[in-house]
Amino acid sequence: MEKLIEKKLLKAEQTFQEWKKVPFKEKQKLIAKAAEIFKSKTENFGKIITDEMNKPISQSIAEVEKCALMMNYYADAENTLIPEKIQSEYSISEIHFVPKGVILGVMPWNFPFWQVLRFATPTILAGNTVVLKHASICFGSGNAIEKVFLEAGFPEGVFQNLEIGHKEVEEVLEHSIIKGVSLTGSGKAGAEVAATAGKNIKKSLLELGGSDAFIVLDDADLDEAAKVGALARLQNCGQTCVAAKRFIVQKNIEFDFLPKFILEYKKYIPSDPHLKETKLSGMARPDLADDLEKQYQKALDNGAEVIIPLERISENEFNPGLIRVAEGNPILLEELFGPLGMVMIAEDDKEALKIANDIPFGLSNSVWTSDKDRQQYFIENLESGTVNINRMTSSDPRFPFGGTKSSGYGTELSLHALKEFVTIKTVLGK
Repeated sequence: MEKLIEKKLLKAEQTFQEWKKVPFKEKQKLIAKAAEIFKSKTENFGKIITDEMNKPISQSIAEVEKCALMMNYYADAENTLIPEKIQSEYSISEIHFVPKGVILGVMPWNFPFWQVLRFATPTILAGNTVVLKHASICFGSGNAIEKVFLEAGFPEGVFQNLEIGHKEVEEVLEHSIIKGVSLTGSGKAGAEVAATAGKNIKKSLLELGGSDAFIVLDDADLDEAAKVGALARLQNCGQTCVAAKRFIVQKNIEFDFLPKFILEYKKYIPSDPHLKETKLSGMARPDLADDLEKQYQKALDNGAEVIIPLERISENEFNPGLIRVAEGNPILLEELFGPLGMVMIAEDDKEALKIANDIPFGLSNSVWTSDKDRQQYFIENLESGTVNINRMTSSDPRFPFGGTKSSGYGTELSLHALKEFVTIKTVLGK
């Protein structure tokens, strides 16, 4: 291991020994200061995001604003880590929540500020310190975040960015100083990190891919579903784990809904990401565009029908595509991470549910119906970490976020996230 990385890990451990003793309210004051810095420099930080991974600048700025909102939520949050006193026959019977130590974050490029801070903020508030391995194209984002923590007055070593590659992750995770890991990324990366963590008996939290269903039933507001559906698929150029990827449409409204949906979909035209009016820009890297093209061809080779062709217009830009896919197409076992959507047709609620659940993923689904009983049917039976009714998926600091099946495990956001990287200690005495 490089001496610089070793030095940073040692610093994180030394800082943890003092940081864990800092009162919860004092930690919150520093988080509030960091939130204010992010809020005051949204355009500066937004430009870093756009320059690194091509996100439209308006969406980049909105990402930074959301980070400030989330941090303010935790700055005002109830302290759920106060020891719990349990009624019992013992004179002392308590449950304590003890921070674990130095936690490694392995974070992706698609939301380079939000994903990092969504993990780091509750983890640090719980008393841990954090080291970050960011995506290689987002080292600028990682360094900018570290500077904000220092500017806000956090002790040096509470948050550190490690400029390391994918190959160094295993070595860092195996280091005795690291006590846990949170990863947001692909299933392959998650499996590798979880295996290393498990081998070394360390806690892991995984937020992995999705192939979320956007179910439109025959009593839905079709105009609104079409408009929101296009945004749900194409925001951030479709490079979002919780993007709507499979549009499951009830058969008897197919010819009413699809023309409206296609009209909205075609409004997304690639343009310069630095212009504030741009809604769609290029993918983060040319190799990712290559991968999407291969998946598109694979889907067609296995019987998918073109509704709107996926047209590549530069090394990383597409005119968005839409295909009709039937059950059994092997493309349904993969995540489409880019501007390509799939339409599937279901006879009724039962078939729509079957199609929605019949994939390896279980992150978040959206159901469009005005009927309360139908809503409840899908709420109770969809296999996902989140169910949205008549809205697209979007994470909210107040509510837990996480998946099931191959979409990962563990909870981010909400007060529940404060307990992800703590040891629950029972204390009993006569």
